[in-house]
Amino acid sequence: MIDWRHWHNEPFLVGGLIFFGWLYAILAGPLRERLTGASAPYPRAHAVKFYSALALFYLAVGSPLDQIGERFLFSAHMLQHQIIIYPAAVLFLLGLPDWMVRPVTSRPALSGLLRLLSRPVICGLVYTVVVSGWHLPFPYDLALQNKTVHILEHLLFFGAALFYWWPICSPSREFPPASYAGQMIYLVAVVIGMTPVFAYITFSQDILYATYEYAPRITWMTPADDQLLAGSMMKLIGFAVAMTAFGVAFYRWNQATERADSKS
Repeated sequence: MIDWRHWHNEPFLVGGLIFFGWLYAILAGPLRERLTGASAPYPRAHAVKFYSALALFYLAVGSPLDQIGERFLFSAHMLQHQIIIYPAAVLFLLGLPDWMVRPVTSRPALSGLLRLLSRPVICGLVYTVVVSGWHLPFPYDLALQNKTVHILEHLLFFGAALFYWWPICSPSREFPPASYAGQMIYLVAVVIGMTPVFAYITFSQDILYATYEYAPRITWMTPADDQLLAGSMMKLIGFAVAMTAFGVAFYRWNQATERADSKS
């Protein structure tokens, strides 16, 4: 059964998070003046967001939630993915000052590729294809049975989430967020693009993943109830987050318009 005291301490997970935390500390500390070209203050607000992202990622994949999602409940696994895709990815991007990503984004040799990859159409397609593809029965069940594949799944989800949020939260001046109107259209388009996988999971008459069909029951839910809950979480949480971002973009657009009108 579930060991509620079990938190993962695998070197790959813990070491990876420590490495990213250390790298951020070096860039924001000793190398800050070299990267900014001036005596810039320590990016305290950015750092809080970045380290919060690392903590949330560990909470999603290192806490007992991982054991529940891997062995017992599809809905718990879905919650893991929502934490990775939404707060962790958003805070990760918001935690990066422009000067910290500029050594990569300002390279002329990469400008063409980065301009292509940062287009909203490409970002939305990458996110939709990666997340939808992993929810097909074979790769999803394989991830539940094979630890290495499961790690790959979560890393790809996080990477796809960074693509998803780049047109909204880009920290780069060279490749900035889309216009406010563009952000609103983009968010609606991604919600529509994710509808088929939501419908596939939620309204399927079959249990899609054998792991959950034959898992020991630790709640009152049947496998069908659990699958329905997971599909509903995918759609409702995703829709709520997207519409919140939509509202923020609309508000900022309205504020920018009012400021422009007051100056004219």
